[in-house]
Amino acid sequence: MPYSHHSHSGQFCKHAVDTLEDVVAEAIKRGFRVFGLSEHVPRYRTSDLYPEENGLTPEGLMRQFEGYIEEAHRLKLAYREEITLLVGLETEYITPLDLDKLEKLLERFGDKVEYVVGSVHHVRGIPIDFDLTTFQSCLETFAGETEHERMEQFLCAYFDAQYEVLERFRPEIIGHIDLCRLYNPRLLFSDYPRAEEKLERNIQLAVDYGALFEASAAPFRKGWVTAYPGKGVLETIVRYGGKVGLSDDSHGKHTVGLNYGRLVSYLELSGITEICYLAKRDREEGGPGARTMRPVVVEGDWRNDPFWDRLR
Repeated sequence: MPYSHHSHSGQFCKHAVDTLEDVVAEAIKRGFRVFGLSEHVPRYRTSDLYPEENGLTPEGLMRQFEGYIEEAHRLKLAYREEITLLVGLETEYITPLDLDKLEKLLERFGDKVEYVVGSVHHVRGIPIDFDLTTFQSCLETFAGETEHERMEQFLCAYFDAQYEVLERFRPEIIGHIDLCRLYNPRLLFSDYPRAEEKLERNIQLAVDYGALFEASAAPFRKGWVTAYPGKGVLETIVRYGGKVGLSDDSHGKHTVGLNYGRLVSYLELSGITEICYLAKRDREEGGPGARTMRPVVVEGDWRNDPFWDRLR
């Protein structure tokens, strides 16, 4: 299963390393056939910049993103005989401004953005995956007499934000759908009925419009014993008929394909019998305004691909 739909480089993401070309070269070296490039969209307020972006401005982030689109398409052409590169982006939703700007960004770049990874990294304007201290500061913004009540409000806010992204933009890839429990991997959504209801609502919406849910190897390098989505969420996705694709969420060449061996074992144990990847939609499919990419089911038993032999 030499596919990944989610990656970053230090050239265009300051918390990653290596150039975009380094990342692509590593993907080729490791035998990937389809590799998605998905740098983050710009952020538009100085207050939303991260510490490692000291010296940058929102305008600088926009120029950086413009450079990414140009370089990604250069690499796509240069390496077309060795690998299929998909040029996409990963969303941000900090305030409504981000969604309004994303709409204009997609209009501006048109088919140069071939797909969208729909992700949420903030709740109430606070990053939830930066570090534990910042995550806890986010939880503290929710009023509640008990920790359980505050957690449920937080989870509901996360899934409501996610729903807005899905409803408005119909992203082809649902990025780390349960990132909200990054620091609580044993958290069970069934203990938070209101949040679980919103999660299922989001899954149903994504299934209805034909999204691909990423099975991401990234949590293994963060101490999880499962991928994203965790076991219960993955079971819910399967129950609703959702399609699953693979991602490494690499942040440099050292994480390209990292823990893919563990990812395949996790999916096997979870009973996943079908894996998909994004492919170019025929011009005739879907009519005017149809999406550029569509999920394609891998033929045969995906577990028998020779790609896995090098990882076992």
